[in-house]
Amino acid sequence: MVQLDSIARQVFHNCTISDARYAGYYSICGLALRLRDLYKWEKGLDPWVEDESSLVLEWIGKKEEEWESLVENNLTEITILGRSYDPFDTNGINEILEPEGLLYGAGYVYSLKPSFFLARLDEKRRINGFPVYYLGRELARDLLTVAALSQDDRILIRKESAKLFLWDKIFFIKRSGRGALRFALENYGLSMQDTEALHSAFAQISDAETESYVYHELGEIKDRDFDRDVWRDMIASFPHTPVELLVRSVKDILADTNEYGKLRYITREKKSASLAFFAAFLDGLRKELFPEITEAFKAFMHERDWRLIETAVDAGYERAKSYAENICRIYQAGKKNNDMQWVASEIEKQLLEPLGIGKAINATR
Repeated sequence: MVQLDSIARQVFHNCTISDARYAGYYSICGLALRLRDLYKWEKGLDPWVEDESSLVLEWIGKKEEEWESLVENNLTEITILGRSYDPFDTNGINEILEPEGLLYGAGYVYSLKPSFFLARLDEKRRINGFPVYYLGRELARDLLTVAALSQDDRILIRKESAKLFLWDKIFFIKRSGRGALRFALENYGLSMQDTEALHSAFAQISDAETESYVYHELGEIKDRDFDRDVWRDMIASFPHTPVELLVRSVKDILADTNEYGKLRYITREKKSASLAFFAAFLDGLRKELFPEITEAFKAFMHERDWRLIETAVDAGYERAKSYAENICRIYQAGKKNNDMQWVASEIEKQLLEPLGIGKAINATR
């Protein structure tokens, strides 16, 4: 039997070290949102519950003190049954933990921040040949509220984080997305004004929406339009830059629009609520790169014609594919000349500035 408390403490220790090192990479609003989610997780609160501000501020003060004490520390190995594992050795660690009904996650996210979690394994399925793990109670996590991810060609659905993720999207919805959000909730028989009914149905809604997350990850795994090696090299070469944000945004759109992806699944299954959530939450650079879906959804709300969505998804896919090709072309030319500064400059000039973004991009993460 593994010592669960010990493993959870070790994982959470690495989570805290990572948070301490990378907290400064977030905007003030971005950090506040992530601290808000971490607080709710630590206290076991429902997503919509807000504690007294004095309690939250006291907790944040203690968290910052803890970060200050750990910011210079290195990540530590994970010791299980007397054997030590590199914290990124997910295969080795999960070989021990999965038979115990647990799943460990580790990897690099935006700005190459190390991210870790440990969760109970509720269910395992196979979808289109890939194992999908549905995870329940999270025993350790960091600042990031990630609803789903792929790891070692496994698709991991973090149901607890997915609830926080969906609630945050609803709670902080921009004015431009409110019509689509209203449409989504109406498809679940709810209204935006009836918060009590929304709270009661929220777990069911979140669980229903997780299937669309599966197909985003599946689309990402199966994507062959954005060379995976180039994509990884660029993420490593340009962390915390507009280039990284563009590269990740293009990859996300390809994952949603290719034949295996989220929007193809939504269209095939005619999941109107999932489509509405997608339209409601699309923002930032992804919205700039994929304007067709916004216009198509406005028409869809009145006409309920799925052909409108199919046409928009086709257009979004072709544009994202073109961006991926151009990014790879510029990257290969710069790599040949060993000039990554030129790569960043050309991508900004050729691909970002025409969108009205360029060097002034403000990536609120």
